[in-house]
Amino acid sequence: MDKLKITETVLRDGHQSLIATRLRTDEILPILEKMDQVGYYALEVWGGATFDACIRFLDEDPWERLREIKKRVKNTKLQMLLRGQNLLGYRHYGDDIVEKFVEKSITNGIDIIRIFDALNDLRNIKVAAAATKKFGGHCQIAISYTISPVHTTEYYKKLAKDIDEMGADSIAIKDMAGILLPEYGYELIKAIKTVTNLPLELHTHATSGISEMLYQKAIEAGIDIIDTAISTFAGGTSQPATESIVRALKGTERDPGLNLTLLKEIAEYFKPIRKKYIDDGTLNPQALFTEPSILEYQLPGGMLSNLVSQLTAQKAANRYEEVLREIPKVREDLGFPPLVTPLSQMVGTQAVFNVLSGERYKMVPKEIKDFVKGLYGKSPAPMNAEIVHKIIGDEVPYTGRPADLLGPELETLKLEIGTLAKTDEDVLIYAMFPQIGKGYLENREKPKNIIQETKVQHINIVF
Repeated sequence: MDKLKITETVLRDGHQSLIATRLRTDEILPILEKMDQVGYYALEVWGGATFDACIRFLDEDPWERLREIKKRVKNTKLQMLLRGQNLLGYRHYGDDIVEKFVEKSITNGIDIIRIFDALNDLRNIKVAAAATKKFGGHCQIAISYTISPVHTTEYYKKLAKDIDEMGADSIAIKDMAGILLPEYGYELIKAIKTVTNLPLELHTHATSGISEMLYQKAIEAGIDIIDTAISTFAGGTSQPATESIVRALKGTERDPGLNLTLLKEIAEYFKPIRKKYIDDGTLNPQALFTEPSILEYQLPGGMLSNLVSQLTAQKAANRYEEVLREIPKVREDLGFPPLVTPLSQMVGTQAVFNVLSGERYKMVPKEIKDFVKGLYGKSPAPMNAEIVHKIIGDEVPYTGRPADLLGPELETLKLEIGTLAKTDEDVLIYAMFPQIGKGYLENREKPKNIIQETKVQHINIVF
């Protein structure tokens, strides 16, 4: 077998999972040259919630962050996470926006774009995938891993084969909740490798306490690449620690060959930064705890903490177990969607409504109605017909590709934002988040000393 390759996540998922994506650009830049010499396969540096956090909380230009990173990283590929037709926002965007966003991501410095869809509906991925190839990027398509009666090994094999036929350059298994058990991980990797020769990467979270065991079995099964985080921002809701994996494999057939001396220096660099975020309360120790019950409920760690927050706000914390029991029922009603953004938040909220209102589906959020109408894509299994009728009556759900309902948007958005946008990148900031994006572009024009810093309560978002 070839040596194992490692993607370092500290600059994206590591800090997104532990400190709600609050690393500042000036905390990232000084360590990049050292990280570039380690021998990583890739550095995940952008996408996910980084774009949102930069403009919402940090008063930073996410595009400028990417350009500054690219200036300093000469030897290692830069990777980002993209939610298919959702891009980095929370709705489907027109195809012209998707293509322009991918183009600008690549021209500003991204090499590898990992693209996923919450439903594994490849129709929601095809435009972003084609654009990645068109503009010279590496197109990695991710399988959102979940457990249900329909998510069988054969389901995943077919999905991998379809991804290969779409022209992907590699495939990722995205275990966003950290629920892929080691033995099944071995079986799944072996099975996928029977239908594709594409490089296969595995992404997991350490929340449930099984991630290192999973990685060991994945390595035995021939996984090509794994995602890890430098130890300072590893564990808990983040990824397993880079140095630990590297040391465990040293001298073996799959030895990644990373520079351990540099890894130690990188870990030391981030320690005072971590301490700062512990001291100011941004890093909640709960994010570092092991939570084996996730394996029972099959829920991402961030979803559990958000449920507690929702119920506490409603003075109903005592009904937590009821809601946990309701979530699988809602998920079955809705056709077993994987619990990843935005579906995890939607299913969780519906379960809370069902329990607190005393009648199932008496209160239904707009997002759930739109999902039932087919506006997010195709559910993995048929939905409960009785529940569908209760939610949308006699309306016939849409079965086409959701983005086909959208026309071109780019020129309209350029006119809306006007002279506040100096570049296409500015227009895309506005496109992703119209309200906060416009506010950011307006504030950029003002002297810094008159912009009031607003403290905003942060919420961990799991992708």
